[in-house]
Amino acid sequence: MEAGRDEFELIERLVAGLPPVGDTVRVGSGDDAAVTEPRGQAAATSVDVSVQGVHFSLPAFPLPAVGRKALASSLSDLAAMGAIAGEAYVALVCPPELDAEALLEVGEGLAATARREGVSVLGGDVSRGRVLALAVTAVGYEPPGGQLVERRGARPGDVLAVSGELGGAAAALELLGAEAPAEISAKEAAAIRGRQLDPLPRLGQGVALAAAGATAMIDVSDGLGADALHLAEAGGVRIEIDLDAVPVQAGVAALAGGERAGRELAASGGEDYELLVCLPSGRVSEALGTLQSSGCRLTVIGAVSSGSGVSLRDSSGLELEPRGFDHLRS
Repeated sequence: MEAGRDEFELIERLVAGLPPVGDTVRVGSGDDAAVTEPRGQAAATSVDVSVQGVHFSLPAFPLPAVGRKALASSLSDLAAMGAIAGEAYVALVCPPELDAEALLEVGEGLAATARREGVSVLGGDVSRGRVLALAVTAVGYEPPGGQLVERRGARPGDVLAVSGELGGAAAALELLGAEAPAEISAKEAAAIRGRQLDPLPRLGQGVALAAAGATAMIDVSDGLGADALHLAEAGGVRIEIDLDAVPVQAGVAALAGGERAGRELAASGGEDYELLVCLPSGRVSEALGTLQSSGCRLTVIGAVSSGSGVSLRDSSGLELEPRGFDHLRS
């Protein structure tokens, strides 16, 4: 794809595949800048980058999955704030070996996630580079009558809980482009692969947890231990996690080599995009019921106390270091 008319034609075709914009948009894609009218609501803005060889690999990832994951990971940051998703802006870096039709497949996946989550994609940029990469800026808004949730609000006495199940995204890396072992059912294998190929940001659950009194929240993108440490450091508190209580996705233990290995993977693997939330003890029942009614599990896995750092310990006394993925480490 050469610069000039081909670039503009590609952009026109990418835009044509996007869902209709929302009613807060005055000027959408096609002008020098988008114009929105958020009606006085506080805005939360997240920037996330997805790079070939770091966040996905080709051809193990189908091209539509690249687009789905790039947008979903950025929207997950909005979910962690308890924000209502609004708009997204996408910068696409194209390697020379991918033609316009291949890039349109990436756009199809991105559009599918935008349509499912009710997001208006209002523009971005296209450029050349050595590998495929997408930089997504997502904007969300404070719910009417509600309040956005930060990382720093955890207090001693709060209860720690997590949505959904963990470990699936890390385990999926063993299944992409490979046959599942006999001890894992086809349904379990498909669900595990889906954690990488079609992740679901917990947007509705984030809003519900904010309404239920969440004091601090983060999405599990770097790993349970690492993200709990972010909450502890931001709030100046200590977080204690019961490893036996951590919900592990079905099939993960079999892939990891046993129950203990499965829990260790769930505690350190990232990209599950579940919500790790601190709640006042008196609001836990409300939050459990609210998420259950949305079809999402919420599990109490620990508590907040005075002090610093994170403890991950099981009933046998095994303690894990609170680790996860670090983009600046090899």
